Amino acid sequence: MNILYEEDGSFKVGSVMVDNTTSLQIESISGKRSKIKASNVMLHFTQPALSDFITQAETLASDIEVEFLWECCPPEEFEFEQTATEYYGHKPSSLEAGAVLMRLHSAPIYFHKKGKGRYRAAPPDVLKAALAGAEKKRQQLALQARYTEQLSRFEFPVEFAEHLTQLLYKPDRNTIEAKALEAACAATHLSSAHLLHRCGGIPSTQNFHLQKFLFENFPKGTGFPAVELSAWEELPLADVNAFSIDDATTTEIDDAFSVVKLDNGNWRIGVHIAAPSLGIPRDSEIDKIAAQRLSTVYMPGDKIIMLPDSVVQAFTLCADRVCPALSMYIEVDGESLAVLSYESRIERIHVAANLRHDTLEPLFNEETLAAGKLDYTYANELTLLWSVVQKLEAGRGKSSDNNLQQLDYNFHIANDRVEISNRRRGSPIDKVVSELMILVNCEWGKHLAEHGFPGIYRTQQNGKVKMSTVAAPHQGLGVAQYMWSSSPLRRYVDMVNQRQIIAMLRDKEPAYPKNDTALYAIMSDFDTTYGLYNEFQRGMERYWCLRWLQQEQAKDALSPTLIEQLANRLSPQADKSLVISRVAGEGANESLPTATPPEGKRELEVDAIVLRENLVKLTNIPLTFRASSLPELPVNTRVQLAIGDIDLLDLDVQTRFVAAIEEEVVC
Repeated sequence: MNILYEEDGSFKVGSVMVDNTTSLQIESISGKRSKIKASNVMLHFTQPALSDFITQAETLASDIEVEFLWECCPPEEFEFEQTATEYYGHKPSSLEAGAVLMRLHSAPIYFHKKGKGRYRAAPPDVLKAALAGAEKKRQQLALQARYTEQLSRFEFPVEFAEHLTQLLYKPDRNTIEAKALEAACAATHLSSAHLLHRCGGIPSTQNFHLQKFLFENFPKGTGFPAVELSAWEELPLADVNAFSIDDATTTEIDDAFSVVKLDNGNWRIGVHIAAPSLGIPRDSEIDKIAAQRLSTVYMPGDKIIMLPDSVVQAFTLCADRVCPALSMYIEVDGESLAVLSYESRIERIHVAANLRHDTLEPLFNEETLAAGKLDYTYANELTLLWSVVQKLEAGRGKSSDNNLQQLDYNFHIANDRVEISNRRRGSPIDKVVSELMILVNCEWGKHLAEHGFPGIYRTQQNGKVKMSTVAAPHQGLGVAQYMWSSSPLRRYVDMVNQRQIIAMLRDKEPAYPKNDTALYAIMSDFDTTYGLYNEFQRGMERYWCLRWLQQEQAKDALSPTLIEQLANRLSPQADKSLVISRVAGEGANESLPTATPPEGKRELEVDAIVLRENLVKLTNIPLTFRASSLPELPVNTRVQLAIGDIDLLDLDVQTRFVAAIEEEVVC
């Protein structure tokens, strides 16, 4: 006797060897013997042969119309053999009964299983909904397949546009778009970002990195709601004409300086800090915005400001304006230039000029100071400040030449191209600004501590920098205490500290009393957020460094003739002048025809310094990367590398070691 039985959701056949009523010992087609429960047996049969039953039953089942079978079923539960009788109109054979069983089992939408060989026909309304769902799923699978096919051909499905941000930065693997993209990535052996970029879904790699940052940190966008400043009391007007010193692109001008000769022969140096906290009380709407952003975000060619532009314009120390300011006046001896006294005021100041690094540095530097050249505006004031800050720096125990080997890099982005310039850190301009900022941040921190006002300090002990609400030494700067209070338009911590300083000067209760939990929360949030912003800035600087390499690579590889040929390969309607201007920029990599350098054209070669093992830094731009082909060389060895593939999505570059130029040169 042969049987058809169910096991693990599928049907199998076997020959009965021993029947123990509740269980059976059977032998399968392969000869394997096993023990099964008697309740799992669906049918007994003798014909057809054991080896043919399943095949013939499945063939017969495929011919059964499931809709007609559903109509043949009673509304209540039924045995499959009962339905087989109704369907065929006669007592079914074992093969026919088996075929009906298999068809019932294969159509769970139409027939709900209620037990071994027992089913119930789905109610009409349930069936209708289930069929609609099945059809929807079928259409989704078809759509998913189309998406996958398009992506695998490097075509961007138009439907992906509205899902692009989610797919790139936080994909939902349950969506058909994400499933299709994952399948296409597996087929093309590309990451999702690289695949979508190749498909044209990411026209700008720069935008790819920016949008990722915004998605994670500014999900509601970077705009501001309408805000209004709070009124503040009338302030006295200082008898000074102040001037600021900033980079050419700076719009949030936080600080300015003044120099006045006193009747007693001494000098009075004024350090004037923009005072937005006057119009932004704690927990006001503007304060909540600033507390959420915590800092201006900087990146080459752009920034995301902490405060609305209307607020910035109300307090920035712009030339030819009278602005509210928190001022510290330092009286220095007319001969020795020793600091004699400090005085802080809340006042209005007249800003006479905004001096810029690019125009001031050629006039105010070590060479012009040594030569005694004073043929420029504010030359006398700057010369005095230079003499004063040298004494201040020495007073902190810092060498006057400790920054000679350090460079700062400036990025200028225009027309999708980048220029990178450097300037030596520790120039007279830098020291005048930095030393005076250190002085006021140190002194105001000291005054707050002496008056029992909490503040947010930056401390350094044993080489570790941290933030604290308690005044403590900053060993790196060589001061007893140090706080950030000189950039309140750009950093929220500075605004918080400024509120404390103004309350102290007005002999009022502090805006943040001792043990205020809000102060600890601000400190913690700022430390984390500021780190994220700096990481993003470093990433974007790396991006533009790679773009600069790409530009130089294109200059070296593309002759004017070849550039013109590339432009001519575009449509007649294309702006060829624009093409030619962009060919060495991002456009050459992402939207122009691929260019192969002429045979025999040399690779772009650059100089780098070995930092450790295979880690190198280029000598002319702030780009550090691993050069896998680099042989074992001493640290500070100067090497020459050939630039290969540049990946603007992963921010990586492939290089080939060319030669060691010098050994152990100091970078």
